[in-house]
Amino acid sequence: MLCDAGFDVTYNPKITAEELVKTIPDYEAVIVRSRTKITSDIISAGKRLKVIGRAGAGLDNVDQKAAGASKIKVYNTPDALTNAVSELVIGLIISLSRGICLGDAGVKRGEWPKGGLLGKEVRGKTIGVVGMGRIGRRVAELADALGMEVLYYDIINIPNEVIKQFNLRFRDVDTLLSESDFVTVHVPLNPTTKHFINKERISKMKKGSYLINASRGAVIDEKALIDALNTGLLQGAALDVFEVEPPGKSELTCHPNVVCTPHIGAQTVEAQEIAATGIAEKIIEHFKTTYVGKL
Repeated sequence: MLCDAGFDVTYNPKITAEELVKTIPDYEAVIVRSRTKITSDIISAGKRLKVIGRAGAGLDNVDQKAAGASKIKVYNTPDALTNAVSELVIGLIISLSRGICLGDAGVKRGEWPKGGLLGKEVRGKTIGVVGMGRIGRRVAELADALGMEVLYYDIINIPNEVIKQFNLRFRDVDTLLSESDFVTVHVPLNPTTKHFINKERISKMKKGSYLINASRGAVIDEKALIDALNTGLLQGAALDVFEVEPPGKSELTCHPNVVCTPHIGAQTVEAQEIAATGIAEKIIEHFKTTYVGKL
């Protein structure tokens, strides 16, 4: 799409930060996924840089302050991965409640662990959604369709029509944690939300409940999570994101009651196509309307 629009495109998905600093001076635009970080050093080196495109939703890997100071426009595609991440969250919830991963591992070892896998149905259970942005709302919609009671917490007001449509009930964060059988976190990572689910908040969670995180790893204090799992306060957790990625082998990733996936929330054919075309369209439109005849 970009080539068809007349752009000279270089594709290098494995580029390092050092390589990017050296090559960025030759480019007017750069597109990244979640792995590549656009730091202030890269922005400073990009003397011709006018646009940063993030093919995805989160912008925590882009130094937006430095970009703004250099008058560089930052675009993302927040709608691209909404459904993909939401479906994964529901899949993780069902996996936890039915012990799917434990059953799979047992059968592959030549065992038949049926007797130890008495699960629970999600219908009638309470799910607490922390953060009611696009993904949070879609998760709430899917959970409501499964017959779950949906509680939510957000710092902004949610339109009444959304509340009525998905039978949502507001709770302050501590009450939500104490009443929910499943808690799923959908907040952006910033200084305010780092370790938002910390030791104190985890201690207020309902005994035997589950914690799911498909937003950013650092919004949960992983040490506090391990402690809660080991003491039996939490029955289990499902994590698609980690404070350090890849996390390596650890007590958390090897815990029998933790389901881990390698940040695959947006890893669907459909989401990737939407993200790629969406960010390309925004960059094409930006240069078409802003820099015609000026480059």
